[in-house]
Amino acid sequence: MRRLLLLVCLVVFVETMLYSALVPLLPGYTHEFGLSKSAAGVLVGAYAAGAVLGALPGGIAAARYGPRRALLVGLAIMGLASLAFGFAGDAWTLGGARLAQGVGGSLAWAGALTWLIAGTARERRGEMLGTAIGSAIFGALLGPAIGALAHHVGPRPVFIGLAGLSVVLGAWALRTPPAEAEPPRPGAIVGALRDPGVLGALWLMTIPALVFGVVGVLAPLSLDRAGWTAAAIAVAWIASAAIEMFIAPAIGRVSDRRGRLLPLRVALSGAVVVLIAFSLSNRPAAVVPVLILSGITFGAFWAPAMALLSDAADRIGLAQGLAFGLMNAAWGGGNALGPPLGGVLADVAGDALPYAIMAGLCAFTLVGSFAVGTQGLRVPENP
Repeated sequence: MRRLLLLVCLVVFVETMLYSALVPLLPGYTHEFGLSKSAAGVLVGAYAAGAVLGALPGGIAAARYGPRRALLVGLAIMGLASLAFGFAGDAWTLGGARLAQGVGGSLAWAGALTWLIAGTARERRGEMLGTAIGSAIFGALLGPAIGALAHHVGPRPVFIGLAGLSVVLGAWALRTPPAEAEPPRPGAIVGALRDPGVLGALWLMTIPALVFGVVGVLAPLSLDRAGWTAAAIAVAWIASAAIEMFIAPAIGRVSDRRGRLLPLRVALSGAVVVLIAFSLSNRPAAVVPVLILSGITFGAFWAPAMALLSDAADRIGLAQGLAFGLMNAAWGGGNALGPPLGGVLADVAGDALPYAIMAGLCAFTLVGSFAVGTQGLRVPENP
């Protein structure tokens, strides 16, 4: 189990490192290719759009053919897309490479998490998923540093190295005993999308993806306008992700012991406060502390929301691979929509408007979470 957990942690670590490497590179690409905030948002959101495209195919592959095969295909696509990104010379090629990275990442996540859940007792799902999320956040932490390195030495050697990591992880996966396939029932996805518990869990995955997407476009561009270098922007993101990395496993354990909704309600409350603070901040001295605090609030969603979805899948007989495919679709949809939406609204009315809208969305969701009463507060026990 420890060997599998380590493999899963390294896979999601590399995937999120690829995703967040763009942050310090974004201002440079914006200047080089003459991109508006809206166009920059499309470039940022291309990765998540790819995740949406690969979500259901990845979930179906993990369920029907086994999680190891889905993981291997995902790693292969990630590696090839990384090479394309490193050698890209225009915005269209960059966007296409980001889209392909998202497709590969979606398959890799579906395979990795399905594989992990297959070997984990239900009452420890939050902890194990939190550990994987912590590793993913560590990747997000190092991603900006990798992007800053690519800014100084050039993208080709850096992204060739990242493609090589995909090859190494694929070889490791081939040496790890696979989990059994879990062929999905006909109409399983349609039935799952009619279940309130599944829909609620997916929405709670979409919310942080939306707000992360908005912040991921507006905050680095705000710091760039203030004269911050790519390395300085990377340091700000690293500080935020470091906090998020350490709290994720602890939040997963809390959700195992106290129920899934309690930490989610706390996260929603904190997100409202942080987003309002972003809307009122227009100088680095204010933006950076709020950005660091956002690592606590936004990062607290992932482990309990994913565990809530896994529990709901068990309850309705949905294959875990399909559940994580739906999860990728929810995350990808939110993160694909957040960056361009935030960029368009900021171009029209300034940065405060998209932050305020996201705060209102979190507040609405928080109120709605109390409408379910005690549902989801207890973790189901193994039958």
